[in-house]
Formats: sequence, structure tokens, C-alpha cells
Amino acid sequence: MNRRAFLATTSLAAAGYGLSACAPKVKPSLAPGRPQVRVAPVRASWDRLIRTTVGLRPHRDTGFMLRADKLDDKLLVHNYGHGGAGMSLSWGTGLMAAEFAGERPERRAAVIGCGAVGLTSARQLQRRGFEVTIYAAAVPPNVTSNMSLAGFTPTSGLVEPERRTPEWDAQYRRAADIAYRQLQLMIGPIYGVSWIDNFTLSNEIPGPAPQSPDRPSLMAGLQPGEVLLQPGEHPFPTKYARWSPTIRIEPSIYLDALVRDFQLWGGRIVVRKFDAPRDLASLREPIVINCTGLGARDLFGDQELVPLKGQLAVLVPQAEVTYHTTGGLRPPPPGSLGLHMMPRSDGIILGGTSLRDVWAMEPDEAERVRVVEGHIELFAAMKPTARA
Repeated sequence: MNRRAFLATTSLAAAGYGLSACAPKVKPSLAPGRPQVRVAPVRASWDRLIRTTVGLRPHRDTGFMLRADKLDDKLLVHNYGHGGAGMSLSWGTGLMAAEFAGERPERRAAVIGCGAVGLTSARQLQRRGFEVTIYAAAVPPNVTSNMSLAGFTPTSGLVEPERRTPEWDAQYRRAADIAYRQLQLMIGPIYGVSWIDNFTLSNEIPGPAPQSPDRPSLMAGLQPGEVLLQPGEHPFPTKYARWSPTIRIEPSIYLDALVRDFQLWGGRIVVRKFDAPRDLASLREPIVINCTGLGARDLFGDQELVPLKGQLAVLVPQAEVTYHTTGGLRPPPPGSLGLHMMPRSDGIILGGTSLRDVWAMEPDEAERVRVVEGHIELFAAMKPTARA
């Protein structure tokens, strides 16, 4: 998308908050007299809650697993462990998995798993002339990917900073660049991918992120610049609001579209569960792409995999809410995430939960109260001018 054309369509561009190509990452001040950004407040209340969902993100402290292996006479390619970044990175890791497969002369492949990582791997194989069958115990909407917030968050729950290596960083950087470009090309109602305004709320001006030559920023080049909105220039009850455009993905639309594309290209989906590697050895395909997420813990003995339990509270949709927020009025308790609100056609999504090594699929009531009440407090305190 042309950047100037994008800015012209946003509420901020209309108010005069343009971004210069040579502007710093955070613009510390704006010209006086600019109008306040006006956005519709979320009508957050318990009586508008329509569902609570739970999903277990597959996390590895050392980051996602992407490598080629052997299983008897088959080529086995591992592509799993993306934490909360599977929706963001999967086009990139899927392409790299397909490149491993392309080193074999055969053009038949099996993909194990039908979430975002499995579907994009299958599509990248099809683009390279492979006949592909997806084998999965569950298909959308009954997959973890359907339970995501979801936006372009390529570092979410992905890797512990001290466990990064130069080799893994190189894989990540290539995957992120590929995926960021691919998602931009999918903007529109068919795939449920769009640009929206993001407001990160805080009471302090953020300082520069610490940099290390050994561990460069994982987000470098993967997001447009930010504008720091001063008090009086935004309607939120925090002192500052950092604005930037961000990519939103609507999982129910996106995953259904990927399934449709996969089948239109001749792909087959077989509902089947695998209990051991020997079950994979019986498949007719000579190439197997393992996209089982947390399932790889039992299937291949990867004990580094742990779940990061995510939980979303969903309110009745509001068509007039067209922006994303990060943060709230209170700091999150230790071990918890800050609040997140994402508007989608299937509801106003409230998130902010990541519980390490928790396998329970039942909603955590304390987390649900924290997230819902935190958003009720946030949006009830928005300035009255935003409500006109």
C-alpha cells in the first residue's frame, strides 16, 4: 500500500498528523493548534460480553523451530513453536519450509496441522508445484489460530532475549520480512487483513529501547514510524498516546480464505491424529512438514515447548470502533501482559493474558475480571469530546 495514500485515509491524516519519511521513530512534539483526535469509545460493560475464548500458544524459549530432518526415507521439515507470532510469521517460515522441501525431486508433500502455520506452509508448497495434503486432528475454526487477537505482532511470546543466536536471528529476520510483505499484499475484505490506527497508551514518554550489537531489535523495519500525541491531542485518559498504523488480521475470515485457496489449488484435508513418528512414516508422501505447534512436544519429544495460555473476552461488535489500543490505566501485575483491544467484525476483542506453562483450557476468572474491568475503566474515562 502506498504510504501517502494510506495516511490520507486515516483519521489522523485528516487531522494533520502526517508522518515524514525522514521523521524520527517517535515524534516528540507536534505543531500547536492541531485538532484532537476523535475516535468512538468502546462501550465496555459486562452485559455486552458475548463469549470468552482460550488458546494455548506454543512457546520455546529459544524461538521457533525451523529445520530439516529425516524420518526413515522421508524428508521431515519442522516448522513450529511460534508462540503468539504464528499468524504474523507463518508466510515467512512456510516459504522457508517449502525451500527445504524443494531440495528433493519429489513433488508430493504432507503438512501436519491446519492452523495458520500449516495452511501457509501448504500454500507456499503449492506455489512451488507440490501436490499437498494436510493431515490434522482439527480444522478451522477449532484451531489455536482462531483464538488469537490478532495483529502483526512478530515478536509476541516468541523468544527469550538471552536465548537468541545469530543463526536463529537470521532465520527470524528473513521470515518476518517475507511475512510482512505478504500480509500487505492481502489487504482487503477477502482475507480479512487491514491497516488500522494503533494507540499505545502511557503516562510517560518512552525512552529509547536498549540496543545490543549481539541482539539487534527484532522489530527494526517491521513497522511504520510513530507519532507521540501530547495531552489535549488525544481522547484517552493517559497523558500520552503513541499513534502508528498496524496490520489487523481477522482470524475467522483469514483462515477460511486460506482453506478455500488451498482447496482451489487441488489440496486435500484429511482429519487424522498422529500419536507417534511411526504413524507419519506410513504416509504416502515422501516429504512431511511438521506444523503441529504444541503437539510436537508429545509427537517428537520437544520438551522445550510450553504453552502460553491466552484468553480473550469478546464484546458485541461496534462498527464505529476502528482503532486498536495497547495499555490501560493501571500497570499489569507481575507476569501478566498489558491490556489490548482489537475491533473485529465478530466482536470487540479484549486481551492481555499470557500464563506460562498453564495447560487448562477453562477460562481463568481472575484474568477475565482484570481484562474486562480494566477496559471498562479505560473507556469510561475517555474525554467527553471523543463521544460526540
